[in-house]
Amino acid sequence: MFKLRRFLRDYKKECIIGPLCKLLEAILELFVPLVMANIIDVGIKNRDAGYVWMMGGLLVLLALLGWSSAMFTQYFASKASQGAGTLIRRALYEHINTLSHAELDRLGTPSLITRITNDTNQVQQSIAMMIRLLTRAPFIIAGSLVMAMTINLQLSLIFFGAALLIALTLYLVMTRSVPIFSAMQKKLDKIGLLSRENLSGNRVIRAFSKQKTECARMDEATEDLAKTAIRVSRLSALLSPVTYAVTDVAIILIVWFGAVEVNAGGMHTGNIVALVSYMTQILLAMVVVANLIILMTRSSACAKRINEVLETKPSVASHTTEPITTDVSAPKIEFENVSFNYTADGDEALTDISFSVPRGATVGIIGGTGCGKSTLVNLIPRFYDATAGCVRVDGRDVRDYPFTQLRRQMGIVPQQSTLFSGTIRDNLRWRNKNASDEALIAALRIAQAYDFIEKLPRGLDSRVEQGGKNFSGGQRQRLCIARALVDDPSLLLLDDSFSALDFATDAALRRALRENTRGMTVVMVTQRCSTVRNADLILVINDGALAGQGTHDELMAGCEVYRDICRSQQTEKEAAV
Repeated sequence: MFKLRRFLRDYKKECIIGPLCKLLEAILELFVPLVMANIIDVGIKNRDAGYVWMMGGLLVLLALLGWSSAMFTQYFASKASQGAGTLIRRALYEHINTLSHAELDRLGTPSLITRITNDTNQVQQSIAMMIRLLTRAPFIIAGSLVMAMTINLQLSLIFFGAALLIALTLYLVMTRSVPIFSAMQKKLDKIGLLSRENLSGNRVIRAFSKQKTECARMDEATEDLAKTAIRVSRLSALLSPVTYAVTDVAIILIVWFGAVEVNAGGMHTGNIVALVSYMTQILLAMVVVANLIILMTRSSACAKRINEVLETKPSVASHTTEPITTDVSAPKIEFENVSFNYTADGDEALTDISFSVPRGATVGIIGGTGCGKSTLVNLIPRFYDATAGCVRVDGRDVRDYPFTQLRRQMGIVPQQSTLFSGTIRDNLRWRNKNASDEALIAALRIAQAYDFIEKLPRGLDSRVEQGGKNFSGGQRQRLCIARALVDDPSLLLLDDSFSALDFATDAALRRALRENTRGMTVVMVTQRCSTVRNADLILVINDGALAGQGTHDELMAGCEVYRDICRSQQTEKEAAV
């Protein structure tokens, strides 16, 4: 929690005035037992009704002042906690967007969602409670002990003994609760993961009639979380009964020994009432402290998870924001002895890849499933950094570029076609928010998407549901290709972006790209021989290594892997043509 204090810098006033108001309320509350003692020992004893009414009015005044202080504290606590929570969420979201794919893969989407929502809410609640109660409860306890000492020093020893026993109970519960709360948050992450999988894969689950199996998985995860929550709740539940038991015993001792003092003439009856009131105040304050510690224990576990994200350094970072000069005579893309692995102790996904792509060329990357095609493409825009070798764009190492300059020249269509809620126009303008409708329509025509867009009642203003679920897989792919083509990028990366297209649309799209994107370098990842056979350069990837490169005819003559792929999809005669 201490590391998150920077998010309260803009709320210093609230963090100071709020506790001071609560402190004033505590001071006023400490005077109440003394006033009650005077009412008993002076007003009632002397049958002085006027004094009783005067002291009663003072109690009402103290109550009103205390209520006003509490309202001010509530306002300042809400303002500071809500503001800090907003800043934490904003910082988390901004930082997550700076992380590379490697960190996002490691942390996991469900866990990140839980940290932005649930964990931040928990920290936000603890900030509000700290401002409201962190000063009041300790002051009430300390103040009650001091006031008890002023009334009777010997009986005040009972207060100290009770406070020490309760403090020991709090310490024991707190030290055992922290690890359990941390485990609870991880189990909550698992539930988030299962929920995300079940909601996104609902159609697959129904298609295979796996509803009962998935319900059983969810039940197992929720029961595991419930058992952990019950375990920590049982531990926390000890606080209130132990606190009440110690306090009740202390009150009995105060009344017992106080009565002896009254009979001996050493104390007044009102003093006993005041001591009991102070003991009750300590009880209530201790209960508040107990609940506050439980909240802080859970919040500290959440804060640790938030700090883990904020302290995660991106493995792929831009070292400059200034544009760099490029060599227009150099190849558009160049790989020099490039190797890559996702983890330090894992197997290499790519091994010693070297090739060069001239400007304006069309490159096809083909190979079996899981051979490293997408990994290779992801190294060009620096979604990952090569672990060995060098990747160059326009003659410069991609690590020398600022991200904006590197990616601004690229149109990227990832393997997973992703559209965002809004309109078709909104989605197409991601590269250029000021793109004209003519430019959007031109991109749609090249992507073979304009025909079905034109038939929609609202055209470019047609609604896109979350994830583009109101469009088919092929339509989503074509819209994503159109989005990448807007604003004429100099480099177009298509990562298996034709997989949902029929052969006729595939051929029409490749023809339109060839005719309308002259000067644009196009890199196509595919598993179809027909898609790459007319490419200027074909790269054949096999188990992370470059098995061959060249034109279709050259590879048919000299690359066994490529021949096998073509023969598996076409007849011998078609493959040879």
